[in-house]
Amino acid sequence: MRFKRVAVVMGGTSSEREISLRSGRAIAAGLATSGYSVFPVVLESNSVNGVFPDEIEAVFIALHGGYGENGGIQADLDARGMPYTGSGAAASRLAMDKIATKRACEAAGVVTPPYEVLEAGSVHTTMRLPLVVKPPCDGSSVGVGLVREAGEWDAALAQARRMDPDGRVLVETFIAGREWTVGVLLDDALPAVEILAPDGWFGFNAKYTPGASRIVFPDDPVDRALADRCGQIACRAFHAVGCRGLGRVDFRITSAGEPYVLEINTVPGFTETSLLPKAAARQGIAFPELCARILEAARCG
Repeated sequence: MRFKRVAVVMGGTSSEREISLRSGRAIAAGLATSGYSVFPVVLESNSVNGVFPDEIEAVFIALHGGYGENGGIQADLDARGMPYTGSGAAASRLAMDKIATKRACEAAGVVTPPYEVLEAGSVHTTMRLPLVVKPPCDGSSVGVGLVREAGEWDAALAQARRMDPDGRVLVETFIAGREWTVGVLLDDALPAVEILAPDGWFGFNAKYTPGASRIVFPDDPVDRALADRCGQIACRAFHAVGCRGLGRVDFRITSAGEPYVLEINTVPGFTETSLLPKAAARQGIAFPELCARILEAARCG
């Protein structure tokens, strides 16, 4: 055990605050079970000034969205020389921006859905329905809408635009098919998880309402081969953005078995419904051990 006294940072000011609190409580309990002295820290602002006891040796970041994933807290901890979990400031900033992530993935040969960026004030797209409309820099499906019919466009656009201070919107082709996700733990892919969501749409409610969605682990020979392929792609995307420690790469899989990377999550959820801990458990890694492994990889810069 390299660290003994650790802080778990959660809460914050983003739209994902409540999810962060749930993740943080679970992580704190897991680390305590693993033998660490744990200090839960609930942030009420985008600052870590004065929030840590002097004896803290490392920080486990359970802060979803905003300051927790856009490089803010990472840069502040770097300035203090405090080791922390997950990606560094530059990779966090890049991964938080879905548009920049797509471009980094494309440069690395990782396929993402066709897309268009609508700047503030632009309300028309040249792309054909169905489409997914997203704020470029938010998470947990907050503000994300699926537009199947023209009459749904205006509301989806307005919803996504409210979540972006610059009024930009990312519009993607909806990839019909299956929803998969692959966790990355210390540079290795965890077992792929398939999400069976209501109406085939893994939105906010489907993600965080217990029982709303089911998960399965692809297990027939064809799916196992596809899972291996997705694991390789997930690691390639993860490294293309410069991530480290842990993350989760989300996919849509076409009926022909072609995977498309949707996004990379650098601070994935650790709630009772979260997918990375379930994938780790599938691989035989119990929750307290998972938290400990991630913590022991903490570093600055």
